[in-house]
Amino acid sequence: MKIKTAEFIKGITGTNEILEDGKKQVAFVGRSNVGKSSLINSLVGVKDLARSSSTPGRTQEINFFLINNRTYFVDLPGYGFAKTSKRKREKIRKMIIWYLTYSGVKPHRVILIIDARVGIKEFDIEMLSLLQEENIKTIVVANKMDKVKKSVEHKIIEKIKDQLSDNAKFLPYSAKTFLNKDRLIEFIFSNF
Repeated sequence: MKIKTAEFIKGITGTNEILEDGKKQVAFVGRSNVGKSSLINSLVGVKDLARSSSTPGRTQEINFFLINNRTYFVDLPGYGFAKTSKRKREKIRKMIIWYLTYSGVKPHRVILIIDARVGIKEFDIEMLSLLQEENIKTIVVANKMDKVKKSVEHKIIEKIKDQLSDNAKFLPYSAKTFLNKDRLIEFIFSNF
């Protein structure tokens, strides 16, 4: 499937009618500063659709982007950024868990994004466990592969795979070079 149109619709912090309009939702989740906005922009081919910031932890809402007038890409706030207050981190964590478990929406897919250079952290393992418990089809995407030296690329990929359970889907990715863009789009839109 080709992505032909993409537009920002709204940001929410709780219950909203957009959750009940019947369109399938694909959620993007990950720690702050893993390149969620850049990844979304690379998929849709619009440079500034999802706004990225040099300040991690800037997104504090659940942002909805309408793709091809039929599917929402849902950009969840980044979790685990140490320089925000404990209260704010907890609020964001609760918002993410609410969306994934209690909002009444079951996302069609979840893209769990990690920074390839950093690997999987405790928060990511917890998020993956939650997604598996909720039986949501998920793929772990190691973004920023363009910043990994070729000499250690294989080693990094194997280390990440070792940290994942055998049934977890995994894909190296680069929002900058579009590495594996077609494969990720195929995963997102399969069985629509």
